[in-house]
Amino acid sequence: MSAAKPMIKLGLVLAVYAFVSCTVLAVVNNFTAPRIELNQIKKRNMMMQKMIPEADSFEKVENFEPSGNRSITIDSLYSAVKDGEVIGAIVQVSGPTYDKATIVLAIDRFLTVKGMDFLELTDSPGFGNKAMKSDFFLPSGKTFYGQFAGLDSSKGFTAGETFDAISGATITSKGVGELLNAGTKSITAYLKELGNE
Repeated sequence: MSAAKPMIKLGLVLAVYAFVSCTVLAVVNNFTAPRIELNQIKKRNMMMQKMIPEADSFEKVENFEPSGNRSITIDSLYSAVKDGEVIGAIVQVSGPTYDKATIVLAIDRFLTVKGMDFLELTDSPGFGNKAMKSDFFLPSGKTFYGQFAGLDSSKGFTAGETFDAISGATITSKGVGELLNAGTKSITAYLKELGNE
């Protein structure tokens, strides 16, 4: 009985610490989550303007085709508008890579990729995480994300075939290809609906 008392006391102390820690994390999350989301929105808006600089405005599309893949989410889709005409579309896509990523993909009405970049990539530092680094270059001399501009999205995205994979980060490269394919599918369906293809 005497040996059980310290164990019970220790268990109660650990439970209190766990409760306090969870409460503090919840409070911190409530304060930081809106700021993080706002920063992501600002970053995405800057990316959209950089990818399709000729657009006068970007209008959120409410109804768009989902990815068709349970693990990949089409977070949002925007039309790029110039002089009242849709000249392309931009999609935000999230899903698995080695860990997970959120990308922004811009495609013009001729299905040419105008740009691709990462809002988030949580893959291993030094390996898959190199995909979003501006100081990491492929043998072609381009950044991983920079190689997509100018590609024909209708040909699809397959690592090692239609785009260069990162050596030692095949899973990340394949995952990005899947995100690009899902985003392209939604954009293409939207542009077809408008009669732009």
